[in-house]
Parts: sequence; structure tokens; C-alpha cells
Amino acid sequence: MNIKHLLLATASVTVTAAPLAAQTEIEFWHAFTGRLGELVAAQVEDFNASQSDYTVTASHKGNYSETLNAGIAAFRAGEQPDILMVFEVGTATMMAAEGAINPVHEVMSNADFDPDAFIGSVKGYYTTGDGQMLSMPFNSSTPVLWVNRDALTEAGIDPDTDMSTWENVGAVLDQLKEAGHQCPMTTAWQSWIHLENLSAYHNVPFATQDNGFAGLDTELVLNGETQVAHIKAMGEWAQDGKFIYAGRRNEGGANFRAGECALFTESSAGYAGITAEATFDFDVRPLPYWSSLVDAPQNTIIGGASLWVMGGQTDEEYAGVAAFLNYLSSPEVQAQWHQDTGYLPITSAAADLTREQGFYEASPGTDVAVKQMTTNAPTENSKGLRLGNFDQIRTIIDEELEAVWSGDKEAQAALDSAVERGNDLLRRFEQANR
Repeated sequence: MNIKHLLLATASVTVTAAPLAAQTEIEFWHAFTGRLGELVAAQVEDFNASQSDYTVTASHKGNYSETLNAGIAAFRAGEQPDILMVFEVGTATMMAAEGAINPVHEVMSNADFDPDAFIGSVKGYYTTGDGQMLSMPFNSSTPVLWVNRDALTEAGIDPDTDMSTWENVGAVLDQLKEAGHQCPMTTAWQSWIHLENLSAYHNVPFATQDNGFAGLDTELVLNGETQVAHIKAMGEWAQDGKFIYAGRRNEGGANFRAGECALFTESSAGYAGITAEATFDFDVRPLPYWSSLVDAPQNTIIGGASLWVMGGQTDEEYAGVAAFLNYLSSPEVQAQWHQDTGYLPITSAAADLTREQGFYEASPGTDVAVKQMTTNAPTENSKGLRLGNFDQIRTIIDEELEAVWSGDKEAQAALDSAVERGNDLLRRFEQANR
């Protein structure tokens, strides 16, 4: 065959070949950067490579607050993504956004999806009163105590010393200060750890109406004896230079990872960054409790975010969303996510697989968060928070706590003010969503 005939034959084949079916694009907006952003990108790449019907496109939209606001603005403009990551304090806002979401239990109704496979203390945060899942847990974490063992040793303190109680932590802070340590303790997410989780861990309410789960007519009660005692102690530590406040989000994480701070209260998901950056020997310990207030701790509550399916999409897009959520919740993917990040394994199967793979034995302390969440069945005080305008309420709490740390306010006065100001926002939310 000469070159002319070859070209004609090739052209004939090109013309008659059946066109490839177009893949359905699924837009996924999230709030992750750094190592967590890399791990999400790897999940998306793996899912896309595993099948040929859908292409997930992941986009970073800023921090948690910025991502939520971007999703709301996009919906109003008719340009919403298929999947939106929303941090846990935005749950009530999303539930009230009528027409903006398509509940996960409806999206997954025709998929091989078992909501009962999810760990109860995680699932309960994102379900209705009758157990219908509204959004899918994704990155669920809980606070723990991170310990720089080298810093303790250098200060002449046994790095294995018991710090299960705040009383014991206080004694260690005294020793660190006496040894000249410049940052005995710092924290991330002060409201989440030192008021929201403190309340649950000591089985006292943060708000009425089962912390908002039982109705919109809820009021803050975060100014009780337990909360005031804890914030008073931390305020005294701040004035003595034993607690160093670094910022409202996770600014203190950089200080701890750099080896500057000895103790650090942060999310269990600090694991990804700490293991990647720390050049010192560290431990992860349970969040301390006040033995003077309770005989034993109850359970901590989750932070992080869940994935909400946005309304107004095509049937093909919803099918793709269901496939992607099934992939993300599979035992293998969840176990790897848990092991890489320190986020909780959101399903029992993922936790079991992680244990079978020997991860907890090889990495002591990485099961602390799981135990904190699952040892005791949650009570009405410890199953989580569902409050309207909660992001704005946290800003108020931050302002009041900062006044305590600086010595400008007493703990009781600051928390009383946070309750009064926060309740105004709760009433506005209630009126807007009757």
C-alpha cells in the first residue's frame, strides 16, 4: 500500500471510530492546604484513576470560614459546587439552608451505603433526630495533649510523668517555668478545646436544649462552675507566663512543631504536620480533665468537617457524588486517611483494619483520640453542638478569652459576657429560621 492509500485508510478509521463518552465532572470545594491538601489531592487522583465515568475536580477555597462563605455565595449565584466541605460549627447553618443541600441519605439511597457503619459519636453530629444522615463525616478529629518529651527532659522532668489531669499539668507547668522554659504550654482553637470539649469531657452543658440538638430555642450556659474554674486557671497560667497564647486558630502549631513549646493542646489531626516537621521526641496524650470536678472524664467531641452535597445538580452528577463518597468511606481509604493524618477513622471497619495492620502498636498514642471518643456512650451534654451562627459566636468567645489571657477581665465576667452576646446571635438565628 502506497502512502496515499495509507493516509486514506487512516482517515477512514478516524472518521468512523466511535467518540469517547464524556466524563461527568464533580466539583469538590475544600479548606485544606499543606500536607492535608496534598493528601486530599492524592485521594481525588486515585478515585479518578479507579473509574472512567466521573472526574472529581478539587479546589481550595480558603480556611473553614472562607470555604463556607464561598459555598453560600456560590449557591446564591447558581454556581455551587457538587460537594462542599463545611466545618462542624456550620452544621446548623447548612441544615437551615432550605433548598441549598441534598441530604446524603437521599443522594446515597441507590448506592451500596450503610450509615450504620459509621462510628456513632461521629455520625450523630451530622444526622437528624431519627438517624438520617445529612452530610458525610470526612475529617473528624478531637483534641489531645501533645508533649515535647525532649523539652521535659531538658527541664529535669520525667517525660513519662502523668498528665492525665489538669492538676498534674499545672505542676508540670510550674517546673517548666522554674527551669526557664519560654513556652511551657500553648493551644490551638481555644473555644473548641477549652470550652466546648471541656464541657463535654466533664459532662456539663455548653448550651440548653441538648446543646442545640433539641431545638432552636437554645441558650448558652458556658459560664458554669466547671468552665469558669478552667478559664480562671488558664488565665492565671497566662499571667505567670506558663500558658502562651498564639492565636485563635492554629497559630500555636508552628511554635510546637519548631520545638519552642513543651505542651500543646490541639486536634489529633496535628499528627500529619507534627510527624512531618518535628525534630524532637513527642507523645500524644489524652486531653486532661479536672479530678477535683469529676471522678473520670466522659468523652470529647469532634471537630473538623463533613461533606455536604449541594442542591441543583444533575442526576449524573449526583451519581458521581455517590460514587466518590462511597470511595472516601471505604475501609481501605479511611484507614489510610486516619493513619496519615490523625483524623478519626469514621467507620468501625477502618478502625479495625488499622488495628489489624499493626499501626497502633507501631505508633503508640495514635489510638488516643479513638479511645476518647468511643470509651463512653455520649450523653446529651457530650454528643456535640448544633448552634446557629456558631462561627460568629466563636469569634465572641475568642474576644472574651483574649481579655482573660491579657488580664483585662476575670473569667466569670468574660464568660458571662460571652453568654449574653452569644445569646443575641442565637435569637437572631431562631427568628430567621422559624
